[in-house]
Amino acid sequence: MKKLLVVVAAMAAVGAQAQDFPSKPISIVVPFAAGGPTDRVARDLAEAMRKPLGGVSIIIDNVAGAGSSIGSNKVAKAAPDGYTLLVNHIAMGTMPSLLRNMPFKVESDFEYVGMINDVPMTLIGRPTLPAQNYKDLSGWIAQNKGKINLGNAGIGSASHLCGLLFQNAVATDMTTIPYKGTAPAMTDLMGGQIDLMCDQTTNTTQQIEGKKVIAYAVTTAKPLTTPALKSLPTLQDSGLKGFEVTIWHGIYAPKGTPADVLTKLNAALKTALKDPEFIKKQEALGAVVITDKRVEPAEHKKFVAAEIAKWSPVIKAAGVYAD
Repeated sequence: MKKLLVVVAAMAAVGAQAQDFPSKPISIVVPFAAGGPTDRVARDLAEAMRKPLGGVSIIIDNVAGAGSSIGSNKVAKAAPDGYTLLVNHIAMGTMPSLLRNMPFKVESDFEYVGMINDVPMTLIGRPTLPAQNYKDLSGWIAQNKGKINLGNAGIGSASHLCGLLFQNAVATDMTTIPYKGTAPAMTDLMGGQIDLMCDQTTNTTQQIEGKKVIAYAVTTAKPLTTPALKSLPTLQDSGLKGFEVTIWHGIYAPKGTPADVLTKLNAALKTALKDPEFIKKQEALGAVVITDKRVEPAEHKKFVAAEIAKWSPVIKAAGVYAD
C-alpha cells in the first residue's frame, strides 16, 4: 500500500508540474559559440516563444565544443522537466558518424519537439577562378584533379559536410583544408589561398553581393528567391542529381520529459514559427521557416533518422572523424 501511495504521489506531482509549466525560466542550450548562425536562430526563437509560454524568461546557454556534442550531452543528461532544451542543427544527423565515442544517443536520449528552419547553402569560389558559372567550373574541376583546395570551417562543420558530399557527387577528391571557423576560411577564399568552399547563405550572401567571391550554385532542390541568389542554378539542375543540403535546426528536450510539457512546447514552437517578426528575422539570415509536417515531433524524429542514414556512408567513406 505504501508503495502504491508513493507511485500515486509521484504521478500527481508530474501532472501538477505539467499543468503549471512553465513556472520558472527555461534554458535553451546552444552547443556553439555566441554570435554564430545557430546562436542567432536560438535567440530569435526564444523571443518568439516567450509570449505563447506566458511571458516566461528564456535564457540562452552557449556550451560549445566537440562538434556540438558537449552542449547536446548536457541536455541529454538534464532533468526531464522541460526547463532545459537544446537547439541544434544538422549535427544531430551527423554526430552519430563523426563522433565514434558519443556519451549519448541522438535517436533515443532526446524528446523531439519540432524543427525550426532550413538554411540553404551555396557553392562559391575564389574571385580569380577562371570559371564564371557552374558549367565552366565542372570543366575546370575535370582539368585540375589533384590540384584543387576545398576549404571549410572545421571538421564536422556545415561547410565540411557539404564539401564531402560535393566531392562524392563529382567523383573527385580534393585537398580539404579545415579552418577554425568560417571567417578565416572565407578570408583565404577571397584572398585566393583556397579554391572552393560550400557554406550557408548566412555566411556567404554578403560576400556574393559584394562580388568578393564567385557564386556557382545553391544546394536546395529549388532556386532561391533571395535577390542576390535568385539567378543561381541548383546543383541538381546543374547535373548533380539528388544533391540537396540544407542546414536545418530543431529543438529537443531530455528523454522522459512529460508529454503534457512537450505538447505545450510544441504549441509554442508552432506559434513562434508563424510570428511575422520571427519570419522576418529568419529571412534576413537567408533561412526558410519550417511550414511542413516536420514541425510535428514524430516527423521531426523521422527526418533526423533519415539524415543519419544519409550522412553515415559519406562520412565513413571519407574516413575523417571529429574525435
